[in-house]
Parts: sequence; C-alpha cells; structure tokens
Amino acid sequence: MTIFSDTAAIDLLHGMLKIPSPSFAEAELAAHVVAAMRGAGLTARVDGVGNAVGEIRRGPGPTVMLLGHMDTVPGDVPVRLDGDRLYGRGSVDAKGPLATMICAAANSTGFRGRIVVVGAVEEETTMSRGAMEIRRTHEPPDALIIGEPSGCDTVVLGYKGKLDLRYDVRCEATHPSNVVPKASELAARAWTELLDLLGPEASHARFDSPGPTLTSISGGLDAATAEFSVRIPPGFDAGGLVAALSERLGPDTLQVVNTVRACRVDRNDPVVRALSVAIRAEGGSPRAKVKTGTSDMNTLAERWTVPMATYGPGDSSLDHSDREHIKLSEYLFGVGVLTRALTGLGEHLTGENR
Repeated sequence: MTIFSDTAAIDLLHGMLKIPSPSFAEAELAAHVVAAMRGAGLTARVDGVGNAVGEIRRGPGPTVMLLGHMDTVPGDVPVRLDGDRLYGRGSVDAKGPLATMICAAANSTGFRGRIVVVGAVEEETTMSRGAMEIRRTHEPPDALIIGEPSGCDTVVLGYKGKLDLRYDVRCEATHPSNVVPKASELAARAWTELLDLLGPEASHARFDSPGPTLTSISGGLDAATAEFSVRIPPGFDAGGLVAALSERLGPDTLQVVNTVRACRVDRNDPVVRALSVAIRAEGGSPRAKVKTGTSDMNTLAERWTVPMATYGPGDSSLDHSDREHIKLSEYLFGVGVLTRALTGLGEHLTGENR
C-alpha cells in the first residue's frame, strides 16, 4: 500500500515549507513532522534536543537510518507554486530531502527491518547539535543515508571537513598615525598569514585542497576579532595548521572554535550502489560527486563506520538563495528512488548477515 501518493507527498512538503524553522527555532516544525510521521504509520517523538525522530519496523532485519535537517538559514522566501516549481526557504536545503525520506520510509513496504527517520536540528550552525545527539544516543545503524540536495539523479560520496578559527587581538590605545601596528591591522594580517600557510593551491573549487573563508572581521585600533573557516580535505593536518598560524600570530590569541573531519566513501559502498540502481530503475542516469562543503554526514562518520552516502532532490546551487525552489517532478522522482533504494539496501544487508 502506498501511503504517500504524489498529491500527499507534495502536500507534506508544502506544509513543512509554510512553517519557518531557522536554526534554534525548529520546535513548531518538529511537532508538525512528528504528527506527519505518526499519520503515516511511524512511531515518532521529539527527542531531548528537539530532533524529530520516527521509526517503523517491518519484521526482523537491518536498521537503516535516514537523517535530514529541519533548520534553515534565516530569510523569507514566500511559499508559492509556479508551474513545476515550489518556492520556499528550505525547499532545497533541506526540507525537500527530509520530506522525501518521510515519504520513502512510509512507502517502502518491501523493506524488511527497521527504518529510523530523523529531522535534525541546528545543522546550519557550527556545532550540529542535532546530529551530535543522534550520534550520542543511538546505536550505529546498519546503513545511513543523509538527506541533502544532491540532485535527483546524483549520489554524494563525501564532503570536505571544516576548521573554524577565531583570532582576538588587543593593543594599547594609540593615535592612528603612530607607527606601531593597530589591532585592526593585525587582524587583517592574520588573514594574509593564513592564506600564506595554505599556499596558492588553496581553493573551494577542489575537493583535494583546503578552501579558506574570512567569515568576519571587526574592531578598531585597540581591539579586533577575525573569524576564519577552512574547508579541509581528507588527510589534512588541521593541528599542524593551527600550530603554524599560532606561532606567527603570537600566544593565546588563536582559538579553535570547531573542527570536523572530511568524509568520503567509494562507489562500491552498498548505500551508493543501492541508490544508483534505484536511480537507473526510475529511468535516470546515476552520477556520483563529492562536495566542498560539510553536512551531518561528517559528524556521524567521525564515529560510525557504516555504509553511508548522501541523497536528496534539489539543486544545491540554490541553497540559501532568495530563489530557492525545488522542481516537484524531481522531488517525486526522488521519492521513487529512495523507496526503491531502501528495499534493495535491505535485501543486500539481510543477505550479508545470513
């Protein structure tokens, strides 16, 4: 029995988009998602940090977790339908992928085992508190699919990691014409020192190179602060970079705010294969890619060594933009893909455990 028809799937996403859910304000959406999951036959609740967690069991078998996030960046994108396009903040990043997961979990009647669906909080923040709580309170599943916009015919194999730094500098008050360096000048110099250490190959355009961003800089002559974020590839020596930059800037001025390792699986990963087979079965031509940002896949991969990949309909170039929208045809295609992939993945995992 199909729980979510095309119309019901669209209604689910439309209802989610109508509820604003910027980071730290996801409670209303969490309650809505829990109610939707319960209506679709899942046991669902809001956990201790505000995640919406649903579960459905269909006999003995493996556990597959589907985890997307409910929070969005700030900004109002009026919810409206224009032909095949549904506009709204989070339609791509990442309410569309999360709605896809809810529909697929409910519709995957051929799956034998346990499916856990998580709508996580605070993915768009530095600390990813929702995913951290899931990692702390749940046993590793047999397989994990992260819901982020990959494109309906594409599987994401991995993400760069991230190193967030904060540089605080204070100087004695002095006249602007004094030859001694001012705090604001030292903060600006810290950025150039970071770029020098990373070298000319540093770029956000390449997965195998670090990509630096000057997140913010503020202050004046006697006090200033600069914040940097470096997207780091697999194997990057983050500790070495921090030590080298600290040596150039002076003691007790550079703080590591957060660090997350890069993650990557290969094309033979069971989750990647199941998604690719499902894309082909739905009439698509499967592709694979890596991303230069980060996601909750990084957070969970730090502790969970299980088959995993990222999948979700939506054009990631629209993330955080005022034009954010999802094509409903691609959204429904994604529901079909994920429904098929769950069945295939369940059969593969059951066969492995025999």
